[in-house]
Amino acid sequence: QLPIDVTRIQQLLPHRYPFLLVDRVVEFEAHKRIVAHKNVSINEPFFQGHFPGHPVMPGVLVIEALAQAGGVLTQLSRGTVADNKLFYLVKIDNARFSRMVVPGDVLELHVEIKRIIRTMTFYTCVARVAGELVASADVLCAETEKE
Repeated sequence: QLPIDVTRIQQLLPHRYPFLLVDRVVEFEAHKRIVAHKNVSINEPFFQGHFPGHPVMPGVLVIEALAQAGGVLTQLSRGTVADNKLFYLVKIDNARFSRMVVPGDVLELHVEIKRIIRTMTFYTCVARVAGELVASADVLCAETEKE
């Protein structure tokens, strides 16, 4: 049932504040694609140092948000929860940044599954703000069992 809120997302991902970077899922097609949102607030801890007086969301965290949205896509598609699995970011290719993400933005995370190889999933990712491209990347994540 869409939208999916942060309480449900916390069942799907092991991440917690301040590192959970997905607030809501607004579109979902099992085993294919997801659109999720990250509401960017001036209260984010990274804005204290990046950059004081000119807050900009670090690009690496935009990529991390895309990877987390990919994890949500995989978990929702399988109908599983985060209890015994961890997803690790393994590789990033073709990362491009075209606009800064600032407080007040709603970061739109568009993620598609390109292919699955055993315990790894290759995602094609695009981040937008108000429909405008801010970043894109190809992301590879690997799944492992929690010890």
